[in-house]
Order: sequence, then structure tokens, then C-alpha cells
Amino acid sequence: MEVSDPFFWILFHGVIITFLLIDLRHYRHVEMSFRDSLKWVLIWVSIGLSFSVIIFHNYGVDEFIKYITAYVTEYLLSMDNVFVFLAIFTYFAVPYNARPLVLFLGIIFAALFRATFIIVGVTLLKTYHWMVYVFGAVLIYSGYKMAKGGAESVDPGKNRVVQFAKKFLPLTHEYEGQKFIVKRSSSRLFTPLILVLIAIETTDIMFAFDSVPAVLAITREFFTAYTSNIMAILGLRSLYFLLEHGVRKLKNLGKGLAVYLVYLGIAFLLTAFEIDIPSWVSLAIIGTILLWAYLTSRGEAE
Repeated sequence: MEVSDPFFWILFHGVIITFLLIDLRHYRHVEMSFRDSLKWVLIWVSIGLSFSVIIFHNYGVDEFIKYITAYVTEYLLSMDNVFVFLAIFTYFAVPYNARPLVLFLGIIFAALFRATFIIVGVTLLKTYHWMVYVFGAVLIYSGYKMAKGGAESVDPGKNRVVQFAKKFLPLTHEYEGQKFIVKRSSSRLFTPLILVLIAIETTDIMFAFDSVPAVLAITREFFTAYTSNIMAILGLRSLYFLLEHGVRKLKNLGKGLAVYLVYLGIAFLLTAFEIDIPSWVSLAIIGTILLWAYLTSRGEAE
């Protein structure tokens, strides 16, 4: 089946939604154990990597390498999202049984945001050559921000959209399970869970401004950019619960990713002068950074 076939896109999104619904149904009312979290992380990573076979079949070896590189890059960058989720849930004291649904909705909206940003990004790059400089600068600045603290500097209490919502939305003072809206007398009120969802979505938009230029620095092919992004963020829910069970991110991963984003920014800028860095170089660099982060973090822990 060709990727240009509309039926392929229907099938692709149908499979993704089916997996999400199975995941949500299984863990909606029970606490996700470490073993279950690890199992679903491995399932999503396996699905994400195995999807590269379709890329290879339709686009060849070079785009296959770009997909693997983009997927690994987006998955590692998504770890910042996960730690922001932890901060938001802690700040709002979200009940455990409500978290799976919020994460599920967060992933759905995140997929829509990423798809929109990628379409806009690809269109801008094809229409305006000077956008190469803009995207390159964004990546370099993103690397600088990550080196200065990244997700750790995000404060849910200072989210302006959440502050605005608090002023104008009729809210209850307590959570009502997984409900976003409850009926009180003759009026309908929002529960604090709506503020949590707003905080997660606005924060994810902020991260999309970093991650989308990163994937476009690796590939300008919409299909590769979009599917690698979607596959990477689909594993966020299980990754969140895995981290919640005490598995911490590699201590030095943020430093390595900061360097990698700067590298992608420079590589982006070089394309303006018709200098293209081979795709395997980016894959080798992200692999080296991951290995370095693991070895150095492990050494410090010991």
C-alpha cells in the first residue's frame, strides 16, 4: 500500500487510536505498575522503530535513517514533556485515577498540534527560503535554553493561560474523579481538572516549537517528519508512569540534547548554502550522546 493512498492514512490513524483506547481502557481505573509501564514503553518503542520498515519500502535507505534519527530525537526530547507533566500533576495535586485520562487527551491534542506545526513548517520552508535561518536560530536558542535548565524552569503556577482560565471559568474547589464538568443545582461548573489539561496543552505547544524544527532539520519529507513525531509522543503516557515509579532520566541527557539541538541548528543553516550533512552523521551523533549520557550518569551515581 502506498503512503499517498488515503486509505493508508485512515488505517494508520485507526491503528493509533485503537492502541490508545486499549491502553486507556486497561489502566483507566487501576494504578499502573512498574512492570506494566515498562511493558507499554517497550511496546510503543517497538512499534515506533518497526514503522521504519514502511519508510524504507517507500523512500529508501536515506529516509529510513532519517526516520530512525527523527524518532530517537523526538522521543528523547519528549522526556522534557514528561517531567513537566510530573510538575503539573504535583502542583495541582491531581488524583492518581484522573491522570491517565488527562494524559490520553494530552497526547491526542499534542498529535494535532504537531501535525499542524509540521504542515506549516514544511510549507514555509518550501515557500520562503529565508525561513531556514529562522528555524536554525530557533534550534540554536532551544539548545541554549535546554543547557540553562529546560523543562526544570517551567512553573505551572505562572502559566498565563491557566491564570486567565481561573478568573473567568466557573470552577469547583475539589476534583470529581475524571470529570471535567459537573452539575451543581441548575448550573454547570468546571472541575480543577480542566486547569490541568489547559496547563499540559499550553506547555506542549511551547515544546512543539522546539521539537518540530528539530525534526525538520533532519528531514523535510512530511510523511517521515509527521509519523516519527506521532510515534514518539504516543509513548509519553507509559513513559510518564515508568518515571513516576522512580526511574529517573539520565542526569546528563539534557546537556547532551542541548549540544545536539545546536548542532541541528547549524546543520539547518548550512542547508541555506547547499551544504547537506549526511543523515547517518546525525544518527551517529544522537547515538553517541545517548551513550555518553548513560555512561557519565551511571559513573556519577556510583
